[in-house]
Amino acid sequence: MLTALLLIWPVAAALLLHFVRGNAARALAFGASLVELALAVFMAIQFQVNSQPQFEINYPWLASVGINFHIGIDGLSLLLVLLTAFLVPLILLASFRHDYENPSVFYALVLFMQTGLIGVFVAMDAFVFYFFWEVALIPIYFLAGVWGGERRVQVTLKFFIYTVVGSLLMLAGFVYLYYMTGANGAVRSSDLAAFYNLRLSAAEQSWVFLLVFSAFAVKMPIFPLHSWQPDTYEQSPTPATMLLSGIMLKMGIYGTMRWVLPIVPLGVSQWSWVVMILAVIGIIYGALIAIRQRDMKRLIAFSSLSHVGLMIAGMFSLTAVGLQGTAVQMLAHGVNVVGMFFISDIIERRTGTRQIPELGGLTRATPLLSVTFLVILLGTVALPLTNGFVGEFLLLMGVYQYNPWLGAVAGLTIIFGAVYLLRMFQRVMLGPDSSFSSVIRDLTGAELAVLVPLILMVFWIGLFPGTFLHISEPAVNKLLVLINR
Repeated sequence: MLTALLLIWPVAAALLLHFVRGNAARALAFGASLVELALAVFMAIQFQVNSQPQFEINYPWLASVGINFHIGIDGLSLLLVLLTAFLVPLILLASFRHDYENPSVFYALVLFMQTGLIGVFVAMDAFVFYFFWEVALIPIYFLAGVWGGERRVQVTLKFFIYTVVGSLLMLAGFVYLYYMTGANGAVRSSDLAAFYNLRLSAAEQSWVFLLVFSAFAVKMPIFPLHSWQPDTYEQSPTPATMLLSGIMLKMGIYGTMRWVLPIVPLGVSQWSWVVMILAVIGIIYGALIAIRQRDMKRLIAFSSLSHVGLMIAGMFSLTAVGLQGTAVQMLAHGVNVVGMFFISDIIERRTGTRQIPELGGLTRATPLLSVTFLVILLGTVALPLTNGFVGEFLLLMGVYQYNPWLGAVAGLTIIFGAVYLLRMFQRVMLGPDSSFSSVIRDLTGAELAVLVPLILMVFWIGLFPGTFLHISEPAVNKLLVLINR
């Protein structure tokens, strides 16, 4: 019942938020997210590291048509459940410095979204997965559209169109797979195991791959389906941006690993070279555009596009190191990007601007901000002994094993990342002095409460990656068996 409780608890807290106002809504949402984190940690302690799903619940939902409410946890999904449960309290705490209109609704949407995200990571039935996929998307439309910036309406509409079209194509693919489980008189089922047992022709797998992967490609996103991302990240309120970048884009990567690679391996082999080329283009494109950015938030958004391109390339290398690198890099990227967006928000609240040329010399009065900013930035750059190094090293190994030339080009992400991120740090924090240099305040206790746990994770993943690789290894090996059958 632990898995069900992980889904029910945030919803129950979100409903209770409609009866409270102001600071009480903040406190209730934050307290509920801490309880969710405690449940996730308890589940991780009870988890037995193997390839089999655990904490399963499998009840008839639409029994007459073979659809069950089937959820469970394996090593891959456990990592993402932990990431979600870890980041949501920090995102809520980071939002306390802002006075949002209708705070009870705002925080209720965040908790509803948490349920959708965790539901995606634990679903073991295609239509349950699709249900939670949509549950996770709906709150972000309102968070961005109601509490976003001046261009929030047009930006949210663009995001809506992209995601809805992708979701409908995914649903069409799932419906086809569902009907194919009933071939030769068998009972139709939308269960993940039933999809794994399908033996479709190469042509069928090819177009099913295109249908299902389209939704995941938009959500990651992969070049050239990325155009919604920078504007949405920029115009959304910072907590929504953190949710989008830190957790929601992992839905697409996880969905591909769970619902594409092992189900349509022939389709994957047919299209993997196209995906690899697009991913590598995204790595270079995102990095080059990030170098030219003057807005901190947009720079981080394009940086995220570049790093996600490497995760996609490593995943489609279909190697053990590439898939393991994807698993651990999802954690590292979630930690780093949330920290980077939070620091950007801190600087904007204190100075009234995110424009890099208008800033400078902030480190003179903010030693704590400077140190925390630099640590998270170095994790993003993939400095050895930080979280980004482990994942990117494994990913580059996977891409190199797939194709040495693509591996060499993909490796430029580390060089480009150092260029645009260290240059941003130098111009914002080190000088020359700006009008804010002597008046800006250093970090508060509440802000340190957000940043210190992130920094601890930067070093935990970087120094002890085996903690996390050990959890995901059996699930990754099982995926490889299914892919290579």
